Amino acid sequence: MNTRIYNARILTMEPGQEIFEGEVQIRGDRIAYVGPAVIQNLTRKETIRNSSIWDREIDAQKNLVMPGFKNAHTHSAMVFLRSFADDLPLDRWLNQKVFPMEKKLTGDDIYQLSMLAIMEYLTSGITANFDMYLDPDQVAQASLDAGFRTVICGAMNDFTHSPKQQEQWYLKYRDSKSLVTYQLGFHAEYTTSREKLEQIAALSHKYHAPVFTHSSETRGEVKGCIERYGCTPTGLFEKLGLLEYGGGCFHCVHMTEEDLAIMQRRKIAAITCPASNLKLASGIADVRQLLNHRICVGIGTDGAASNNCLDMFREMFLVSGLAKIKAEDAVAVDAQEVLRMATCQGAHVMQLFDADVLAEQKKADLILIDLQQPNMQPIHNISKNLVYSGSKSDVKLTMVDGKILYEDGVFDIGVSKEEVYENVQRVVQRLQQ
Repeated sequence: MNTRIYNARILTMEPGQEIFEGEVQIRGDRIAYVGPAVIQNLTRKETIRNSSIWDREIDAQKNLVMPGFKNAHTHSAMVFLRSFADDLPLDRWLNQKVFPMEKKLTGDDIYQLSMLAIMEYLTSGITANFDMYLDPDQVAQASLDAGFRTVICGAMNDFTHSPKQQEQWYLKYRDSKSLVTYQLGFHAEYTTSREKLEQIAALSHKYHAPVFTHSSETRGEVKGCIERYGCTPTGLFEKLGLLEYGGGCFHCVHMTEEDLAIMQRRKIAAITCPASNLKLASGIADVRQLLNHRICVGIGTDGAASNNCLDMFREMFLVSGLAKIKAEDAVAVDAQEVLRMATCQGAHVMQLFDADVLAEQKKADLILIDLQQPNMQPIHNISKNLVYSGSKSDVKLTMVDGKILYEDGVFDIGVSKEEVYENVQRVVQRLQQ
């Protein structure tokens, strides 16, 4: 499908590029043109001939076109635990509530639950997620059926998956030119034996592939690792060769200077999940310190069981606000930096290098933000409005791979929202029996 979005304010997120007025042209799944309006400068005959190439032309009415947000850490199917396991610390939340319920899940359950999460991502302007969960094939199928972009992260631990299975999934999806790709990963140090960690390290070396995992989310996690191995989780990963080819760590709340030095040297990304960390009382990640060490930082919502909503606007506000509190400095981590984390840096964390900014030949993963809402007025600084006063209700349109999946409250994901809701309710009712 060929789409032209004109009469728009455009934020490309390319370095040094200010917001300007113009248009974006999409041909198939790629951006063909981003720049000043071109149609208005053509003759009438040229305009008629040119307009025939578009399946749809959208008047943006001076609203903002920008890259979609990249949710760099999620557990999509955990929407079934939204408001089910609240107000508990992480260890009790996992062992008493989450793990017992997850044992009851079927593959079809994970598919249906993932569809609900995808709908929520779309309403928040999220065009790709980095999903770690129990059944990669069902997660992949939901994304493919909906037309949504997903990077699957390996979720191996001592209770689920094996290094052999992970290698099979990696080979199945790593060269995929579809919407789904795969990265090596494991749940966490405290849920994964040293033997399995060494096997993942061997896979990383075999394929020269990055590795991703939860790390240093709580003080207890770090303390336990030091008691077991005499070093922090980051130190252990370095010793075992897990960081040789890069990758990323989710949360990074309790980091030492040595941890940060390792991450900087190995080019390991940090993915901060502020709402989840607050709700589980895990702590506040020192985002300014991460940035000072030139560590790439992405933003994740985590799962709806610990958040409880999959809302990038709330995460962006918390990233900046909490960084200022942590540093006791109102200048720390400004809005423009946070916007980069939520878009292009998140894309780089997820290895989506062709879906990071709005530019010719990049993937057509973009959103249209309604600037005519009261919370977006007056227009002094659009970037700061997005981070400090923006809301999911401002998202008018979400396009993934050149296809509009959400527009003005209407979804185009191959199934009605009513059917998704009914399917999810049946899953939840069965699990609670």
